[in-house]
Formats: sequence, C-alpha cells, structure tokens
Amino acid sequence: MRQIYSFVIYLFFISISLMGSVFAQNIPYHSDPFARNDAPDPSLLPSIRFLTSNDFAPFNYQNEAGKLIGYHVDLVQAICDQLDVSCTMQVWPFEQIGDALVGNQGDAVIAGIEISEKNAEQFDFSDIYLMFPARFVGLKQQDETSNKEQVFSVRKNSSHAKFLSHYLPDVKVITFDNELEALLAMKNAQVTAFFGDGLRASFWLNENLNCCAFIGEPYFNSQFFGHGLAIAFPAGRSAARDGVNYALSQLKKNKKLDELYLRWFPISFY
Repeated sequence: MRQIYSFVIYLFFISISLMGSVFAQNIPYHSDPFARNDAPDPSLLPSIRFLTSNDFAPFNYQNEAGKLIGYHVDLVQAICDQLDVSCTMQVWPFEQIGDALVGNQGDAVIAGIEISEKNAEQFDFSDIYLMFPARFVGLKQQDETSNKEQVFSVRKNSSHAKFLSHYLPDVKVITFDNELEALLAMKNAQVTAFFGDGLRASFWLNENLNCCAFIGEPYFNSQFFGHGLAIAFPAGRSAARDGVNYALSQLKKNKKLDELYLRWFPISFY
C-alpha cells in the first residue's frame, strides 16, 4: 500500500491529453505479496460459516428477486472453491452482525466491518482485499494553453476535503453538499477537477464516459480514507482466518481476485 506524503498537481494535468478514456487496470496488492501463507490442514477447516448483511451494494445486497448477490458473495464462493471447503452465508442486520460473530453464530463476517482500534479488541481481521483510494476526475478535453487558476470541487466536510486541506492548503477548493453536485461542477467546467472517493466516482463515470475520466493515479491514505476491506473473525488465532488468508493469497497469484474485481467494477477505481 502506498501512503501519500506529497504530490505535485502539475503532473496530473499534463497527463490528461494522454489518458483519454483509458482507465488503470493495475490492481495492487494490499498485503505483503511475499508473506508465507501455508495451506491449511483440511481436518481443521471442514467448513466456514460466513455472516453478511444485505444492504451494502454492490458488495452484498438482494436483487429484485430477493437473491443475495454482490462482490462479497462471489468472493466467498471463490475462497471456498480455493480451499475446497463447504461454506454458508447467513444474512444479519449489520448492527447485530458483530454480536452474532462473538456469539458463535458464525465463523467470519464479510460485510465491511471497519478495521479500527476499537474493533480490533473484539475481532481479528484477514488480509485486506480491497481499498478505497481517492481519485481526481476531470474532463477528457482540457485547454492546455490556458493559464486559468486550478480549482477543485469536493464534498463538504468529507475526508477528501480534509485531505486536500492538509496536503494542499494553498490550492483553491470549492465545496458542495454532495458528490453529485461536485462532479457536475467539474462536468460543467466550473472547476478544473473533482476530488473524491474513487469507487463512487467510477459508477458516475460509467454514465459519463463521453466527457470525463480519472486523472493521474489513485491515492491511498489510511488516515483519511480508512484501511479498506477485510474479513472479520473472533479474536484469537483461528483456522478459518489462516485458511482465508491462504485462499486470498492464492486467488491473487492466479489472477482470480483481479478477475472478480473487474467483474464488479469494470471501470477500475485503481
């Protein structure tokens, strides 16, 4: 994972004319790619009971037919196929899911439980399998000869606004009540670029491919944007956690984790 300590805005904008509609498809490791993750003893891991919620689209949610679908559902299937173990997924209200895990109603939670110091008192976490970088979004066609002042749009009071204030205190920023308004300001050329969550911006770009594109590279910073997504387990070393980490490492090596990511996020926010 790459932490941001400094960056030069000028580099973003000299690359606009080169980027066009090309979106980065390089999907980084979020854990140590050289870490030893030994294959689990099958006798210690006959099955895994996953707990999830149904209100976290596109990760775990119900479709119109009431079927549970999403990135997490497919990820669990890939993990269990890799381990060749039987798995179940049970839906719980998100506010109850942590207590259900502690109460032995399941072996693991895959529902976006925050990786935090407080939660680490109750849970152990798998390796991180997905992070949410910040991204700049701009018009595909920029006036490179213009000396117009660079101005960024961002959602008011967001972590992205705080990031800009911390790292670029002298840059002009216009805040908006929500990300849609901030993106529309960029689309209408009221600002030079939008800065915000790459995941949500990728879905907006899917509807605005003719005008706009990601600019530059993704920016990861756990202080401002969180640690990402990992699977939670009851505190204490467990066979299920070791098995999941092994499966994640193998899925990354054989590119199945990347394929799964691109299946659900065809406009890569990386």
